[in-house]
Amino acid sequence: MRFDSILKRAAAGLRAWFAPRATTFLGAAAFCAVVPAVELSEDSFRYIQIAFTVVFVILSLSVHEAAHAWTAWKCGDSTAKDLGRVTLNPLPSIDPIMTIVMPLMLASMGLPAFGGAKPVPVNYHRLRHPLRDMMIVAIAGPLSNIALGIVFMLAWKSAVYSGAYGKGTLLVNVIEYSMLANLVLAAFNMLPIPPLDGSRVMAWLLPSALREPYVQLERFGMLLVLGVWYLVPGVKNGVYMGVNQLQDWLNWVTGGRW
Repeated sequence: MRFDSILKRAAAGLRAWFAPRATTFLGAAAFCAVVPAVELSEDSFRYIQIAFTVVFVILSLSVHEAAHAWTAWKCGDSTAKDLGRVTLNPLPSIDPIMTIVMPLMLASMGLPAFGGAKPVPVNYHRLRHPLRDMMIVAIAGPLSNIALGIVFMLAWKSAVYSGAYGKGTLLVNVIEYSMLANLVLAAFNMLPIPPLDGSRVMAWLLPSALREPYVQLERFGMLLVLGVWYLVPGVKNGVYMGVNQLQDWLNWVTGGRW
């Protein structure tokens, strides 16, 4: 296929994707233009900042789950695709309690926002190379959050170094917190605790004699995750160190000056 034909097809696909979302992008641009001129009370500033950050985190969670679904599809399992989960629409990924109520409640209390999205179903036996592909599907989620972190880092630098927005302004804070949230999602999900994504990598690495009892721990679900997070020393610090390392790497990748 000729290169100019590829470019035309890519441009047509981009136009088809952008057209129904043009109003949303225009609205976001108008918001960005108006925010610096709006005078807000301290409480209003805080709650609007929380609300917009939660919106971006929900969108990030939907990207994370879509990455799982798309990768599983490419590895042979179309279960999630057939359920409409290969989409950037956040609605199929929203769990009312874990995605909205819990993060908002914790953030409003000044605590670290903790939550999650509706998991993407993956049929282990439909994957072409089940054990290996399950690991690849798992890694796709955190990698998508790192990619989003790069996007938010670039947006932060563009806003601050253009001179249009100062540090500490509403827009810059929302971008910064959204970037950090994505790095936390990436680092946290790579913990080797079932059913987090990191446990799929650990299951791939473990010898077969240990793999089965390890995978069986997944039946305890989020209770196990919360127990390890709050009761095992060093886990939180390990995640925070991982976030700092990822942030330094993102800063380097995007040209420094963070």
